[in-house]
Amino acid sequence: MSVLTPLSPAEVSRRLTQNTAVLIDIREPDEFAREHVVGAVHAPLSAFDAFTPAGVDGRDVIFTCRTGNRTGVNCDRLAAKTTGQAFVLEGGLDAWKAQGLATHADRSKPIELMRQVQMVAGGLILIGAALGLLVHPAFWGLSAFVGAGLFVAGATGFCGMARLLAVMPWNRTATRPVTRTA
Repeated sequence: MSVLTPLSPAEVSRRLTQNTAVLIDIREPDEFAREHVVGAVHAPLSAFDAFTPAGVDGRDVIFTCRTGNRTGVNCDRLAAKTTGQAFVLEGGLDAWKAQGLATHADRSKPIELMRQVQMVAGGLILIGAALGLLVHPAFWGLSAFVGAGLFVAGATGFCGMARLLAVMPWNRTATRPVTRTA
C-alpha cells in the first residue's frame, strides 16, 4: 500500500511559489469550477485513469481534494501516476483556505452536486416528518422513501436524485455552437 506524504498548506504554497511542485486537484468538475487553488491542475478522480501528468518536468507532484479524505482513500491509485515520491496537501482545500492562502472562487457556479443532493434530501425528509406530525402520518412515507433512496445510492453508487439534479437548468454548462469551416 502506498502512502502519500502529507505537506502543510504553507509548505505546498512555498513549493508552488518556487515552481518546484505541481498541485493536482482530484475533485469533480463542479467542485473545481466553484473554487480551487490558484494554478492547480484539474484531474477529476472519476476520469483519473486517463490522466497523464504532462508538464511535471521533474517537479514534485502534490495531490489535493477538499479535505484530504479522497486523496487518502485513493493514495495507491494517485501514487501510481507519479514516477517519484507523491505528496498530498494535508487537509486539502479546506486547510488551504483556513491558512488564508489564495484560491480562485467563482460563486456564479452552482453549489457542488453532492451538496445539492444533501440539501434536497434533508429538506424532503424534514418536510415529510413535519407533515406526518402536523397533517397525517402517511406523509412519513416521504421521509422513508428519501431515506431508502439514500441507502440505495450508498450501496450501489447510483444516485437518482443526483442524476435528476444534474440536468436542472442551473447545473447545465453553457454549450457553444459548433462552427464548421468549408
